[in-house]
Amino acid sequence: MKKIILSLAFVALLASCQDKTKEKLDEAKDAITKEVTTSIDSAKIKAEAKLDTLKDKANSKVDSLKLKSAEKIEKATKKLKEAVNK
Repeated sequence: MKKIILSLAFVALLASCQDKTKEKLDEAKDAITKEVTTSIDSAKIKAEAKLDTLKDKANSKVDSLKLKSAEKIEKATKKLKEAVNK
């Protein structure tokens, strides 16, 4: 009889602990989900900022190359005009 009562008490204890464990697991899952979402958002913002700076640098280099090539074309046309006039 003692064994049966002890077994029932043990099963009841396990059942009550199981509910608390599920609650703790749910809380932990929610906390991890929030943390991961925050990390992803932070990484996304950083990546967008770096992409913007890279775009700006690339655009400035392209503009610089356009100016240099325009100057070289002007010099070449002047030389051609001088050669034609001689």
